[in-house]
Amino acid sequence: MVKAVVFDLGKVLVDFDYRIAARRIAARSKMSPEQLMAALVRSSLFLDYERGRVTRRELFNDICRATGFNGSLEEFAVFFSDIFSEIKPMVELHSELRTRRFATYVFSNTNDLAIEHIRRAFPFFANFDGYIFSYEHGVIKPEPGLYEVLERQSGRRAGELLYLDDRPENTQAGAARGWEVILHESPEKSRDAIRKLGLLP
Repeated sequence: MVKAVVFDLGKVLVDFDYRIAARRIAARSKMSPEQLMAALVRSSLFLDYERGRVTRRELFNDICRATGFNGSLEEFAVFFSDIFSEIKPMVELHSELRTRRFATYVFSNTNDLAIEHIRRAFPFFANFDGYIFSYEHGVIKPEPGLYEVLERQSGRRAGELLYLDDRPENTQAGAARGWEVILHESPEKSRDAIRKLGLLP
């Protein structure tokens, strides 16, 4: 029986667009937004940052070297992290599940700059029982280690956990552990799937 609902963050609870960051950073650098995006996509830098292997200062220094960005770390932090918007139907769905006494968790491949911004910008983010972020544990989904962290932190496993994520490889890794999973494609489809599990009327 499901006792806790686990939400991925990006593209599930909040939308994001890295092109916003690319335009802002490019305006203070020697690259166009398109060149900057292409350079970052080819780099392992963001992956290392989300694994917690590099600090924000190291990320900033590397991006300055690569792009010629001439702003401060504080300016970069705003440009880099202010790219999110709330997905209101999913925030409402989360609230309904909380009202029905389900424990809820955020389970995300992410970084400290993004999380600091989201905590400031979106009040709903305070209303979870726990948060499992890749950068804090040195491992990313779909690697088993992060799923193990969530099981330990929640005290639940297998069929007690329902997990929503927009990436098939991540839900597949949860299903392999016996979790109930929903591949999130739209708020409407996820709500219907949750209803079919009997968690909402």
